[in-house]
Amino acid sequence: MKLNVDPSVALYVLIFAAVFTAGQAAWGLMNVGVAKRTVNRRLATAERASGLGDLVLELRKQRGLSADGKSIFSWAWFSDLVMRSGVVYDPRRWAMVCAGVALTAGVAALVLFKNPLLAIVVGIAAAVVSPIVYLNFKAGARAKQLGLQLPSALEVIVRSLEAGHPVPTAVALVGRELPDPIGSEFGMAADEIAYGATLEQAVGRIADRCRQMDIDLFAATIRLQERAGGNLTGLLKMLAHTVRERQKMRLKIKAASSEGRASAIILTAAPICVFILLQVASPHFYGDVIGERPVQIGLAGLGTWMFLGNLVMRKMIDMRI
Repeated sequence: MKLNVDPSVALYVLIFAAVFTAGQAAWGLMNVGVAKRTVNRRLATAERASGLGDLVLELRKQRGLSADGKSIFSWAWFSDLVMRSGVVYDPRRWAMVCAGVALTAGVAALVLFKNPLLAIVVGIAAAVVSPIVYLNFKAGARAKQLGLQLPSALEVIVRSLEAGHPVPTAVALVGRELPDPIGSEFGMAADEIAYGATLEQAVGRIADRCRQMDIDLFAATIRLQERAGGNLTGLLKMLAHTVRERQKMRLKIKAASSEGRASAIILTAAPICVFILLQVASPHFYGDVIGERPVQIGLAGLGTWMFLGNLVMRKMIDMRI
């Protein structure tokens, strides 16, 4: 049986394969470049610094801290958010980005609604809300990555101690060998130890900057060992095992609650998608009655009921250990 294939179809398939391969290659190169820049960010800072004191001050400045390690922000929640996000604090760059976001949102609102006052309000709201949303996203992703990298960092410290290295050298080894974010955090701790801080103080500052549960457990272990004594290598081995088991439990919980999360997403998105489709396909379906009081009360009630349902479903699937 002879199979006839249109040459144009084969050509389109080859073009698609070539474009897809090129896109994959570009994406891989971009990821490698970003990873290298991220890994070498602290090392590049160390190369620019003239001494250990300048390096410690510059690293603290990048995290929104003053020379003595205190926050430069008056709002505690915003200071905590900036530190947890790991985003380099650059006031001029942040101001330019916020201005660009405000201008873009304002112009878009002006084009859509033809209302200058509303455009100004939307621009200001976007300039205030979007940075907070971005910092929250970065903080969550960074906390997750810290939890994944901590067992490897503890194992590096354990092997270094078993080889006969002192504790500051073991901590500095993590800062040199492991990628961000754990590499930069332990590198800052090693610099602070060399600058005169104790191991307990340096690890406590890591916990203050990261605000991550496993990092807090690590800091509590170091604090207990410093005050009560004991085998630090054995404690760190046990802690690395405990953190890995906690991660396995979190993954099991995530798999067990995946059906509930999918149901929550579908049940939330379905009414919104239907409303948008009706507005596009038949604008008068709600447009003719949207001004009626019973319709407004009904829609408000439905929105409130959907919000409460999401809270209940989140409570059912949000399990923490």
